[in-house]
Amino acid sequence: MTQTERDIIIRCQNGDKEAFRWVVQTYQRIIFSLALKMLCDEEEAKDMVQETFLRAWQRMRDYEHKKSFATWIYTIASRLCLDRLKRMSRIVPLPEDALVLRRFASDTDNHRALENKEWCSVVRTMAEGLSDKQRLVFTLCQLEGLSSDEAELITGMDARQVKSNLYVARQTIRKRLKELGYE
Repeated sequence: MTQTERDIIIRCQNGDKEAFRWVVQTYQRIIFSLALKMLCDEEEAKDMVQETFLRAWQRMRDYEHKKSFATWIYTIASRLCLDRLKRMSRIVPLPEDALVLRRFASDTDNHRALENKEWCSVVRTMAEGLSDKQRLVFTLCQLEGLSSDEAELITGMDARQVKSNLYVARQTIRKRLKELGYE
């Protein structure tokens, strides 16, 4: 964390709403990305982003500067997503989701950016059969590019649990991709 970011966080902890605006602008994209991949619903993801920042503002005084702020806010977002997944009915891929995955996998332009709806289709298709914890660890480590250590801090799982959930998620997704015709 840079000194500037530390100063902004301290200002937020003292109730400075303008400083918090900077926090929202800085972190909203990564929180939305996580929520979209976890919930597979753009509107739900937007709601989760708002709820995350509301909780962060309410609990800003609880933030300890020895931890990464990004990890702290990811933790809030991931727990809210897990809670929401428990309340939602199972996310089941639609037949057209497999078509989106096939089109994306066969696209030779590696720089092609996925639209939010396409991300949802790909994640729904790949994550079918994963538990919520497996989905969270897979999303954090594989889709968001975080380290296992960061996933441990965010999820509260120990190293063994993170590795186990990630292994099972990868195996399940590999099996799912084989079922869809990919080796």
